[in-house]
Amino acid sequence: MFRSLMASGAALALTAGAASADFTLTILHTNDFHDRFEPISAFDGPCSAEDNAEGKCFGGSARLVTALAEARARAGHSILVDGGDQFQGTLFYTYYKGKMTAEFMNRLGYDAMTVGNHEFDDGPEVLRGFVEAVEFPVLMSNADISMEPLLRDKIAKSTVIERGGEKIGLIGLTTVDTPEIASPGRNVIFTDPAQAVQGEVDKLTEEGINKIVVLSHSGYLVDQRVAAGTTGVDVIVGGHDNTYLSNTDENAVGPYPTMVGETAIVQAYAYGKFLGELNVTFDEAGKIISASGEPLIMDGSVAEDSTTAERIRELGAPLDEIRNKVVAETAETIEGNRDICRQMECSMGNLVADAQLARVADQGVTISLANSGGLRASIDAGEVTMGEVLTVLPFQNTLSTFEITGAELVEALENGASQYEEKAGRFLQVAGVKYAVDPAAPAGERISEVLVAEGGAFVPVDPEKAYLVVSNNYVRQGGDGFGMFVNAAKAYDFGPDLADVVAEYLAAGGAYQPYTDGRITVK
Repeated sequence: MFRSLMASGAALALTAGAASADFTLTILHTNDFHDRFEPISAFDGPCSAEDNAEGKCFGGSARLVTALAEARARAGHSILVDGGDQFQGTLFYTYYKGKMTAEFMNRLGYDAMTVGNHEFDDGPEVLRGFVEAVEFPVLMSNADISMEPLLRDKIAKSTVIERGGEKIGLIGLTTVDTPEIASPGRNVIFTDPAQAVQGEVDKLTEEGINKIVVLSHSGYLVDQRVAAGTTGVDVIVGGHDNTYLSNTDENAVGPYPTMVGETAIVQAYAYGKFLGELNVTFDEAGKIISASGEPLIMDGSVAEDSTTAERIRELGAPLDEIRNKVVAETAETIEGNRDICRQMECSMGNLVADAQLARVADQGVTISLANSGGLRASIDAGEVTMGEVLTVLPFQNTLSTFEITGAELVEALENGASQYEEKAGRFLQVAGVKYAVDPAAPAGERISEVLVAEGGAFVPVDPEKAYLVVSNNYVRQGGDGFGMFVNAAKAYDFGPDLADVVAEYLAAGGAYQPYTDGRITVK
């Protein structure tokens, strides 16, 4: 509903000309890095050393070091800030928690960040250790932490930094649903984002500060609402929903920056794949004269800093121990062969779909969908190592929950079977659902007998009824042709890593017994 307020060009010029008292600031920014210290693939998963050497990879902290040095060199005055969710997503977090994150954020020279919901994944204790280790302020304006002794006096609502003799106010903002999707504990009370931001803006304005930047881990739409519902905010650096803004890519969600009134909103996707670079010119009164820029792609053309790359390799060495860690036992081989799983029910598909559903069943979710292309191997009988689980599920996908209609469920199953003869990875393994597929029928007409779990039994799907579903973030965001999920209601894509979910499920009940039970029938 804010689209009419957006700017559509590469830059927004609010007034013409530039007075001698004008001040230009380059805001360099990241968000939702999720401990992707190593380069990633085009699909945001791990990228091999061979592919990286061939220039096929993106991101990684070693590239960010180089890109930041170049950006700072061309900027007159600059700051580096982060929109939250540095934590969680790779084995680096599993092993080091916030310690490695702090080391590399200090290395990169951040000036401030806001708290993301994943910063609370291991409770206030890990967050406190991180805050004490970093050399910059960690901010959060919309939470009362006065009753939490581990965080009280550790996290500020706002801060002030200086560049070129000019003072810049920075305010933190964290998604209000953090208690439902992370573990902040009962002592952290979240409040309305716009009211919290306005309170800090008023405080900073009274101190004579007229250039104010909000670091917001709240999502693109919330950022627009905050901009529309407050006064005095010049820039919002966003995060949380991995929004890609651009003036040159037709697939971008909106322009960079998106203007709501006189507030410039930016975000730079996620995982270190881009470095945001916003150039803002203020007049003497602190009003934005112009705001322009573009996220910079961290592809193979950006050289990796050798010292940083070597440090990452050093810290990565102990991860082999995790990969070799025995996490469970299976009584028989869990079948994950692609020739089977991409055309029929398979025991690996049942395992993953069951594990997904078990993790979120207490949220009212009744249907689980797993794309067979995400299952990359079988697991032999006997001990199961974390390395084996990661080989099956190597893409660092996260658990996603969302709401669809029965008609959309059938449409998704049809998409899954639409390239059956090609053994395409879109074929769906399921839990809480039974269905039949006829490979001889035309694509789009292959699915029948769709039943859904309800009241302890399976009943025919209701095309108009809403169902809560769990899958992975790749599928929910439209991967493998699942475009019907892109605008799904109640979507949340940032649950735990799918490999962790499956490993914990395997470990929960003694030796796992692989099985199939007829939930998918091939005619």
